[in-house]
Amino acid sequence: MIVLITGGCGFVGFNLAMKLRRDYSDFRIICFDNLKRKGSDLNLLKLKQSNIEFLHGDVRIASDFLNIGHIDVLIEAAAEPSVLAGINGSTDYVIDTNLNGTINCLNYALKYNALFIFLSTSRVYPIKTLESAFWSESDYRFDWTEKQNIGGLSANGVSEKLSLEGYRSLYGATKLASELIIQEYQQMFNLRTIINRCGVITGPYQMGKIDQGVVVLWAAKHYWKGKLSYIGYGGLGKQVRDMVHIEDLYRLLNFQIFNFNNLKSKLYNVGGGLDGSLSLMELTDLCERYSGNKINIIQSSEIRPADLRIYVTDNTLVTEETGWQPLIKPDQILQEIFDWIGEDEAILKDILA
Repeated sequence: MIVLITGGCGFVGFNLAMKLRRDYSDFRIICFDNLKRKGSDLNLLKLKQSNIEFLHGDVRIASDFLNIGHIDVLIEAAAEPSVLAGINGSTDYVIDTNLNGTINCLNYALKYNALFIFLSTSRVYPIKTLESAFWSESDYRFDWTEKQNIGGLSANGVSEKLSLEGYRSLYGATKLASELIIQEYQQMFNLRTIINRCGVITGPYQMGKIDQGVVVLWAAKHYWKGKLSYIGYGGLGKQVRDMVHIEDLYRLLNFQIFNFNNLKSKLYNVGGGLDGSLSLMELTDLCERYSGNKINIIQSSEIRPADLRIYVTDNTLVTEETGWQPLIKPDQILQEIFDWIGEDEAILKDILA
């Protein structure tokens, strides 16, 4: 089998490639990346050592695909992943990468009738709708209440039935637009497609920033005794996200590749679920435990554009249709991240500290 992974030197793409190689020594795996993200070039040597091909290219440029040849599976993991992208600057890169880049990938998959797996985002769901949900407050976190006036949302999280009407950030809009185009290719050209709307994906080897990869960033700032802030919602750090370990995400994609014909909806919400969720305050407690360091965290009540009080994934549909559920819990995720930082401290300090 020949697998092309766009964004193949980024956190998600690189890890998927390495795990496929671990399990399938006879696969030809090609990682396609423009190396724009800081730290992505660190993965090149590991790819070579694992007999994984690297092709320097940009999903925005259709001609960059020409030398690849036949493929059986295309995993579209290339993206401008920041929810703040385009808000304070040009919108060109986020739109060109996340929408036009996906269209180029679709056309290439169509050329060889390859299975097309798209990594979308929970950010396709409208901000105003999520922010209007009923919530409760405890000492450490916010939670959605069981009784809601919004269809597709419960204490267990957001299901695929939640309405998509409303604004969602430019990042979310580009990913949703890509989803719509993908569904058109599926219906008009019989292209085999799967869409996974992912929550926070994390784990070792992620080059975390404040607007994307916050779990690793939080750990790194504790490790090197840096500065952090609780921003918005009273500045208390009670806002909540669920997180899915990259190994858990890989298990799902591995299943999807080999069981496509048995899947029904082919569009799934995928995340850590309620048991895999943490508030920033709870994340801080885990970071203090594993780093042994306690740092001062600034409190700011300002709510940033596109921020959310709570996001938790309801995995009911994907579990029913595939049997998949996340297995790796937040404490193990943080332990693995701190182990990685400790092992590669010299290399990572300039990037993460």
